[in-house]
Amino acid sequence: MFFERHEGGERAVLVHLEGLDDQRREDPQEFLELVRSAGAENAAFMTIPRHQPTPRFLIGSGKVEELRALVKANEGDVVIFNHTLTPSQERNLERELECRVIDRTGLILDIFAQRARTHEGKLQVELAQLDHLSTRLVRGWTHLERQKGGIGLRGPGETQLETDRRLLRVRIKQITKRLEKVRSQRDQARRARRRAEIPVVSLVGYTNAGKSTLFNKLTTSDVYAADQLFATLDPTLRRVELPDIGPVILADTVGFIRHLPHKLVEAFRATLEESAQADLLMHVIDAADDDRQENIQQVHSVLGEIGAIELPMLEVYNKIDLIDGFEPQLQRDEGGNIVRVWISAQKGLGLDLLEQAIAERLGNDLVQERVVLEHAEARLRAQFYAAGAVLGEQTADDGRQQLDLRLQRSDFNRLLKREGWLPEAFLQQHTLQ
Repeated sequence: MFFERHEGGERAVLVHLEGLDDQRREDPQEFLELVRSAGAENAAFMTIPRHQPTPRFLIGSGKVEELRALVKANEGDVVIFNHTLTPSQERNLERELECRVIDRTGLILDIFAQRARTHEGKLQVELAQLDHLSTRLVRGWTHLERQKGGIGLRGPGETQLETDRRLLRVRIKQITKRLEKVRSQRDQARRARRRAEIPVVSLVGYTNAGKSTLFNKLTTSDVYAADQLFATLDPTLRRVELPDIGPVILADTVGFIRHLPHKLVEAFRATLEESAQADLLMHVIDAADDDRQENIQQVHSVLGEIGAIELPMLEVYNKIDLIDGFEPQLQRDEGGNIVRVWISAQKGLGLDLLEQAIAERLGNDLVQERVVLEHAEARLRAQFYAAGAVLGEQTADDGRQQLDLRLQRSDFNRLLKREGWLPEAFLQQHTLQ
């Protein structure tokens, strides 16, 4: 069903339908990028005007004849549709075209299969593939099909088909069980981070928006980044130190895409939960993309599916180096909060503004106070210094130490409790009136 790659890739004849409503419309340019990412060779591209798909072939029977001639003329190995096909449509088209037929979901699954590197990623892809394949199993046994039921009418095709279906169900059950274990382990890791009160910032966005490039710049990592769709599949987490905030966990996640197959959203739920449990979402947007508004809507749609749409979000407009005369900048809402940053991760432009924005968004609950400490509280003074919370210090006329503090309220509360203080009582006694 999926590509068996030869040198140079398989010759693919591509089919795109124009005239569909907004709910079913696909982007032909994105389709070409998907095919390129899968490693196939674009032998021919056929655009078919069609407002209403047909149940049997998706396209009209006359266009099927044209498509068959196009496949033969270009020696096509596979026909790829930029749309979702039902199992019966795939079967009917393969019978007429005499070659393999793959729909958009199968194409995306194939790309995911190539990109998966970790054990977890491979399990997730296999689960989605098996789920997709289970409805299409029958097409491999059409030459052995028999009418179901009746003595003497049970042929080897049905026996083999039932065996394959049973094996598929067993394998799906095994993978689901393993992924549940992965999900449990991720939950434990998240609970440990919450106990340590380290904030998590998750990068989300449309595929190829530049998330991994930005991740590498912020963390000085070498996560695989390329100008292709779904370059990143497995989530990567790194700890970084940010000014005024301290340690932050940065998570790079799989990119979203228009009409991301629901099977993939389900299979990758354990991975996507890194975004759903984040303290701040950084929505990376390709500022130079003409379709960026539609892409933003698609990302919001997937975030809604995984229950992350209500989380605090910072929009990061990337690739401003591709826009003439555009400089890095911050944009605030009516309340003065930073909501948008314009940067170029590739060129390293505006990264200082981005760090400022992250610190400000995460630091809404900062303690900024001038406190006065007695001589006997030298240990507490040392604790504030160890936490990196002291911006300045001076000695008052009575010899007491005045410290200008800035730190997260959670760190402030934890430090005081360790020293036997209630935060409210400490502030009442130690701040200058």
